[in-house]
Amino acid sequence: MFAIDWNHDADVLIGKPIAVVALVVLALVIRWVLGKLIDRIVLHAEEGVLPDRFSSKEANGNHTRRVQRAKTMGSLLKSIVGGVLVAVFGTMILAEVGVNIAPIIASAGIVGIALGFGAQSLVKDFLSGIFMIFEDQYGVGDVVDVGAASGTIEAVSLRVTRLRDQQGTVWYVPNGEILRVGNMSQNWARAVVDVNVGYGEDLSRVTRILKEVAHDIWADDDYKGVVIEEPEVTGVETMTPEAISLRVLIKTAPMQQWAIARELRLRIKARFDHEGIRMPFWEGGNPYSAMAPK
Repeated sequence: MFAIDWNHDADVLIGKPIAVVALVVLALVIRWVLGKLIDRIVLHAEEGVLPDRFSSKEANGNHTRRVQRAKTMGSLLKSIVGGVLVAVFGTMILAEVGVNIAPIIASAGIVGIALGFGAQSLVKDFLSGIFMIFEDQYGVGDVVDVGAASGTIEAVSLRVTRLRDQQGTVWYVPNGEILRVGNMSQNWARAVVDVNVGYGEDLSRVTRILKEVAHDIWADDDYKGVVIEEPEVTGVETMTPEAISLRVLIKTAPMQQWAIARELRLRIKARFDHEGIRMPFWEGGNPYSAMAPK
């Protein structure tokens, strides 16, 4: 007769199944909690860290793009969490049913060390890409300066950002190497135009004319929704031996600051010609000839 080890049998028939079920339940609970946390992060990412742009059409397009990217990142993070939980709790369940997991842990450790040394930059790129997308730092179509290059964003992935500069050169910048981002097309922009005049000009008159020219652009129906605030003439910015510089500021819709600045310069030149206001220039070899009162 064989002696019955009730403790062992009870452990095999009751204890181990309960432990396995408990591990499965714990894994599901952790996955549910992390899933809710990821959903909240995705919701925050959909709302964005900055208000929507002023143009309703551009705001809707920007919001749609942001929602799509946030949902994509949410799905990716949930998949990563699911994979990690399966690996961890799967190993714990195997240990619970009596499988020797020491070789598995040793192999995982060796693989982890190898990946850690061989893919440091890759992991850095992916982590940076995740935060850039969640924080909506930039997107396709934005004009940015990322330090290594500047231009229009053509594609954004977890590992690399692709942009094209004004010369048509395509730059591939790893996300982990982007230390700062200057986005020139997010929410609103500003056209800054400095106008130089000679010392012989009446600055009060010049300031009044600049305000009138800038206001004409603001009131122009062709630029409704493009110029979003009343322009401002800040006054004298610099005084050099050659000229006095006055500055005009115009708040514009994203990506429109350059076109508005060109139009403003064109109108200022035409108005100055009409009013007889001269800009500094070399005349007869004397740079100060344009400064003398007329």
